[in-house]
Amino acid sequence: MKKYLLFLFALIMSCSKDDFSEQSVESKIVVEGWIEEGDYAQVLLSSSIPVTDVIDSTNVLNHVIRSAKITISDGETSEVLRVKNDKNRVPPFVYYGTTLKGEAGKEYSLKIEYLSRVVEAVTTIPKTVELKSAEYVKKNVTDTTGYVFVKFDDPLEDKNYYQVATKIDTEEPVFVPAFYGNLDDKNFTSSNVSIQVNRGILLFPKTKFTPYFADGDLIYVKLRTQNKEALDFWNSWQNEIVNSKNPIYPSNTSLKSNIKGGIGVWAGYGQSTIIVKTPPKK
Repeated sequence: MKKYLLFLFALIMSCSKDDFSEQSVESKIVVEGWIEEGDYAQVLLSSSIPVTDVIDSTNVLNHVIRSAKITISDGETSEVLRVKNDKNRVPPFVYYGTTLKGEAGKEYSLKIEYLSRVVEAVTTIPKTVELKSAEYVKKNVTDTTGYVFVKFDDPLEDKNYYQVATKIDTEEPVFVPAFYGNLDDKNFTSSNVSIQVNRGILLFPKTKFTPYFADGDLIYVKLRTQNKEALDFWNSWQNEIVNSKNPIYPSNTSLKSNIKGGIGVWAGYGQSTIIVKTPPKK
């Protein structure tokens, strides 16, 4: 059975003992939550992990929070998220919605109640920008690995922030943000955008990490539109990895966050997805 860790849980560390007693400095509630246009909300929840602890899938599981009450609302309708067991993930617990589907332009609030704590955040879903194409390209015909190149048109009338994410079928259970895949349209030289996509990092993967794709991969490529707070969070996360060269122990814990009472991100995304088929593995 393939098991994975979505990177955020092991990323944020606390120097204190991780318990919720008044005798120690409290650990922090770590949130990674999102709602995409046309889909339901998902939230991953844990407590931060002391830097003195061993970081492995077993210890991460010990820090999962699975008994919180999580409510999302669009200002008119509210729903309490359920918890499901997803055995393809480590930790294998995801809070998920079944009522509120994300709509572009709407604002979504998040409220987490756990023990005596209340954690809150607000996000909006930007308008989706459609991917025009996504193509697997190899440097040489004889190569067995390559990169994905995507093209899309950045609307001149809108201010946009993007994230490119990929998922390899049967290998990755979730979309992983591409390395250097967070984009601010102020840096584009043209409204006709063409960029190389570098495979992103997923902790505890099945095989050794490589920044490229390979023959035989079935690749889902997603272009997300996001707001500035989400862009800042993911850029700071990426900087931690680049600076420390270790995604499990970042050089510091200065991640940007839009979570009140905790750390992490609650993000609304527009989304457009294309499937890329690579040549069969020889």
